[in-house]
Amino acid sequence: MKRTKKEKQFDAVIMMRDIRDKISSETQNMTFEELKAYIKQKLADSEIKLVGQ
Repeated sequence: MKRTKKEKQFDAVIMMRDIRDKISSETQNMTFEELKAYIKQKLADSEIKLVGQ
């Protein structure tokens, strides 16, 4: 059986790595309190509802 390699239009792994790298660079020198405030702000800005809310 011959396998053909399909070209992906969307790669979730690459997207996740890019997002993780962006967050890491934004938060790398933050204290724990600054990190908590950063996360709280990002959640407040987001339109996505958390589970159970």
